[in-house]
Amino acid sequence: MTSEKKKSKAKRTLQEVKTLGQQLLSSRTHINNLPLLLSFVSPNFPPQYVLESLLSLQSFFTTLLPSLPSSFKSTKTTSEEDDAELIYRTWLRSKFDDLVRSLIDLLLSEQVDEALRQLVLDSLMEFVKVGNGGRFHSAIYHRLLHNILHSSTPVDLVLDSLASKYFKYIDIRYFTYISLAKLAKTLDSKDNPDDKTKSADLHESHSRASMDLCIHRIHYIISLIPPLEDAKENSDYEMWSGPEFSSKKSESKTQNKDNGLSAANISKKMKLKFTKAWISFLRLPLPVDVYKEVLISLHQAVIPYISNPVMLCDFLTRSYDIGGVVSVMALSSLFILMTQHGLEYPNFYEKLYALLLPSVFMAKHRAKFFELLDTCLKSPLLPAYLAAAFAKKLSRLSLSVPPSGSVVIIALIHNLLRRHPSINCLVHREDCNGSATDNSDVKGENAGNANDSRTGSGVSAKYLGVDHFNNEESNPVKTNALRSSLWEIDTLRHHYCPPVSRFVPSLEIDSTARNKTTELNIKDFSSSSYGTIFGEELRRRVKQVPLAFYKATPTFLFSESDFPGWTFNYEESMGNKFEENGCSPAKRQRVSCS
Repeated sequence: MTSEKKKSKAKRTLQEVKTLGQQLLSSRTHINNLPLLLSFVSPNFPPQYVLESLLSLQSFFTTLLPSLPSSFKSTKTTSEEDDAELIYRTWLRSKFDDLVRSLIDLLLSEQVDEALRQLVLDSLMEFVKVGNGGRFHSAIYHRLLHNILHSSTPVDLVLDSLASKYFKYIDIRYFTYISLAKLAKTLDSKDNPDDKTKSADLHESHSRASMDLCIHRIHYIISLIPPLEDAKENSDYEMWSGPEFSSKKSESKTQNKDNGLSAANISKKMKLKFTKAWISFLRLPLPVDVYKEVLISLHQAVIPYISNPVMLCDFLTRSYDIGGVVSVMALSSLFILMTQHGLEYPNFYEKLYALLLPSVFMAKHRAKFFELLDTCLKSPLLPAYLAAAFAKKLSRLSLSVPPSGSVVIIALIHNLLRRHPSINCLVHREDCNGSATDNSDVKGENAGNANDSRTGSGVSAKYLGVDHFNNEESNPVKTNALRSSLWEIDTLRHHYCPPVSRFVPSLEIDSTARNKTTELNIKDFSSSSYGTIFGEELRRRVKQVPLAFYKATPTFLFSESDFPGWTFNYEESMGNKFEENGCSPAKRQRVSCS
């Protein structure tokens, strides 16, 4: 039976569809054309049929919408139920709801071409504009966003069109925040673990994938909404449903009656809705990729426009406690809350110290992290033990990080030494034993004899440097950094990468003389990598090139001065072995011997 109806509809020509629409608009006697025209608003029909029927239906309902009853209005008295006019208009309202439902399905269908999709979106937004008695119809708009979020088809093009054409209107932004807050709360309630059963594992995985998709789309929508500018005396806000807002006193009374908003009130109310939408969204179980994107943009896209930025402290402290790259991304926003909004975080420096790992020097957002790290260590009220702990931790990391990381570390330590003269004792300390010398004195003779027999030298163990710094300790208070020295930086003088070895002497300048030194801009060093270092070396003009020339073929790789107490003698047995195979030691780099 259904197939026969489709065949009869398909047999209608485009001219007949136009005639049905003209008849509907001309007289109420042709009201039965309404269901026929509604049936053509479907992806199963050619775009020309959909377009003609849609134009007729839009013209028909636009003039009637202000007089139609609400679809959510309850029935009234018995006399009103018997009123033929009321029944007629209620029926029209149900057909209008069917039209909105069909348009949303058409908008999200993969079978619709882009031109028709744009037209359908424009028709829906026109109904949103006048659907509530000539005012903004938030229910239709909420239904549209709800279907977009839960659609099984790609919706990026629809969202891009919605943002580019309609997010410039202040009332659409306002109701978008309201709808997103409601949708986020609905998703949050669905994720309640008390509502789940152990026997529904497959359903849970499907539900989780669907929720992740909805969260991605909420984040995409909320990121597309442009921020609201600060309210000014002459601010004019463009409205989609109604005239533009103006803050003139002569119009304030009428605007307050009609819309309930003035220029200053718009900014205040928009901040509240913006805050509710973001807080509701951040309470959701965000996927990892969305989590990182939020943390990257939070300090620029959310904190300046939220009503009370301290409301983000729970989300940011949880993120900062996760560790790794997530903590690095959360540091920027958390630092703003601490410095500009009075947030107290007692364990901040302990968590910051825990982030100093070799992996940070290869992270994607390392440049911003190093700049914030330098800023966090700038305060002159920073205790000496904390400054020493960070300097020593960075110094130890310089032995295992890439050359670009070593350059940043030298710059950071340079700034620390200049800002905190109390830790200049770390630069040069002849006796690093401290209290440990007492223990070495107890076994000084035995240790010295053992050392002499092992190394063949007369150096006593009690004169060997003992580093009291505990690199495995996570609490900077207990690291004993002030009893150590920056011996790791001294080893960088012989680093294989020339820019590193050339940069080390910058620490030899007396940092206590503030008129002789200046702080280094970490931004100039934080973005370096193997590629940038290699490029700079290629552009560098070298006057003298060091050459290695030997009058005789060397018989050892290292000299005795490099390793005192160790000998590297050329063994005759090894030389005879080469000669038996027909190879000489001088040619072993070129000739392969079996």
